[in-house]
Amino acid sequence: MARKPDRAEAQAALNHPEDRHDHARRARAEVDFDEQAVLGALFGEFDANLVQIENRLGVYIGARGNRVVIEGPEDNVARARDVLKSMHDKLLTGQVVDAGLIESLIAMSNEPTLEGIITGKPNPPSVMIRTRRKTIVPRSMMQAEYMLQLQREDIIFALGPAGTGKTYLAVAQAVSQLITGSVQRLILSRPAVEAGERLGFLPGDMKEKVDPYLRPLYDALYDCMPPEQVDRRLASGEIEIAPIAFMRGRTLADAFVILDEAQNTTREQMKMFLTRFGQNSRMVVCGDPRQVDIPGGDRMSGLADAVTRLEGVESIGVTRFTAADVVRHPIVGRIVEAYEGPDS
Repeated sequence: MARKPDRAEAQAALNHPEDRHDHARRARAEVDFDEQAVLGALFGEFDANLVQIENRLGVYIGARGNRVVIEGPEDNVARARDVLKSMHDKLLTGQVVDAGLIESLIAMSNEPTLEGIITGKPNPPSVMIRTRRKTIVPRSMMQAEYMLQLQREDIIFALGPAGTGKTYLAVAQAVSQLITGSVQRLILSRPAVEAGERLGFLPGDMKEKVDPYLRPLYDALYDCMPPEQVDRRLASGEIEIAPIAFMRGRTLADAFVILDEAQNTTREQMKMFLTRFGQNSRMVVCGDPRQVDIPGGDRMSGLADAVTRLEGVESIGVTRFTAADVVRHPIVGRIVEAYEGPDS
């Protein structure tokens, strides 16, 4: 009910005599959608998806039947049209369109290098990851660059705040390569360091002690593979999840190896981990240099040290995400920006 006055005001503003001098910069576009069966999901409950696009791009969207009319600033009308077409195409392929996906499509609609991905034009960049449960496409320009690095580089450092997809995309790429047989093992690791807390003694065997630290990696795995397959591969050793201390003395060949929360490694741990690299392997090192929880007085993390030493070395890639690349709820991006301000 609260939506109607906003849309009415927007429509009135378009036709107001005082705004006629601005008419040259305004535009109108009509889009017809052939597959009416997906229109409900396209528009969203109570047209929530259309409202989201309106609010983000400053346009007016009116829908009647299978026809959508978009009015507003010329550039934004074109972006809104491309976003709606992309949403429609994704629904036809069985993908779920939610607020997060719409937000990412809106963000990428302003990136000309991703035009093929957004609009579905012929020969878009081949930037996607296929897993058993879903096909993953980039939700920001930096994610697209990261996904390309995951395909071609031997060692990749992914730096940036929470919610940018660093670990999730690495796990998805690892699962994809495990399924296709290009690697034989998937090894996920992270340092067992509390985030500013002292949890004390934890009961149980070794697995039960370290599992709480590795839960985000489990979550990403179960999102990319059916649970029964994850459990079977964990039992067989095809998928291994272990703290970084368990990597010492090993050579990790034919494996996709991911180190998460790498900002909490020491320089010695990072050197040890990177030198485990073996034949036909790939390593991804993820972390946020601004969230170091290393106990004691040494605040120089192994992640920062390694990037300083290795950036520019052949077959090693570095991707730096920012708050603008956060793909969780939009408020997460604003929180990250607030904490990364001049007083941080």
